[in-house]
Amino acid sequence: MSDHGTNGAPIVSVDAPQFEVAARNPKRAEKVVVACFVLSGIAFACFGGAFWQNADNQWLGGTIGAGLLLFGAGFVVWGKYLMPRGPFEEPRPMMEATKAEHDAFIGDFATRGKVAIRRRVLLAKAMGFGGAIFGVVALFPLVRSLGPLPGKSLYTTKWRRGARLTTTDGRGVHVDDVAVGGVVTVFPEDDVNSAISQTILIHVQDGGNIVTKPGRETWAPDGYVAYSKVCTHAGCPVGLYEHTTQQLLCPCHQSIFEVLTGATPIFGPAPRPLAQLPLYVDSSGYLRAQSDYDEPIGPGFWERGGTT
Repeated sequence: MSDHGTNGAPIVSVDAPQFEVAARNPKRAEKVVVACFVLSGIAFACFGGAFWQNADNQWLGGTIGAGLLLFGAGFVVWGKYLMPRGPFEEPRPMMEATKAEHDAFIGDFATRGKVAIRRRVLLAKAMGFGGAIFGVVALFPLVRSLGPLPGKSLYTTKWRRGARLTTTDGRGVHVDDVAVGGVVTVFPEDDVNSAISQTILIHVQDGGNIVTKPGRETWAPDGYVAYSKVCTHAGCPVGLYEHTTQQLLCPCHQSIFEVLTGATPIFGPAPRPLAQLPLYVDSSGYLRAQSDYDEPIGPGFWERGGTT
């Protein structure tokens, strides 16, 4: 049914049948939408569980893909079959609309809005269910990727009293194994090849204890001294030893440490000495640790304190 406004522009009245939804069976369409949203929430939850358990990429991709697909399908079905059908026509006056036309527009818009949301509370709840789970699960990569809290793990290594100094091939180090001026990388026997426990053992001199600092009179027996290989600047392995100058060099940023003064840094960006491992020689002549390092190894961290 058509008429003409005051300016001659045609006005098309919007009859009630135009606001009917497209679906022949709206209840069935509603059930499909609800099922899509609920299943998408379950798929998102499965993705969260798979991510938390470090599952294979197939599980991660499959669950998140299914969730997004179902969530999108719910919106598509909702928009296609449960929203009012068009086309909708409005008067298009050339100049300012009259009050009657303005009131007609407001009434028309309100009518469409009511039709769009009528009996859709269940759909909104189902959509909120899927969207809420997705919102929570979206935080999982951020939280889980940070890894577990370090706790006190930054303060200790696997070195313990009695731990035998062991090479990468699992052999214990005897006092006769390393020539004067020689070095070897050693680990606790239960933590071989560990980046945290790696230690450089240096045969500085032939016999006699080496006192690097007061209070360390027994730490370096029979001319052997051991330091953590983890540089206090950026964590690189300190593995170069110059016997003539008795200095250790970090190849990453050229920090130099004096072996005979407790691995004190004398050049480069390293802010602290390397941690020294206290040693002793057992009855069979094998080198063992007296204890763990007496301070945290490697670079500084937020709870390390004022160690210098």
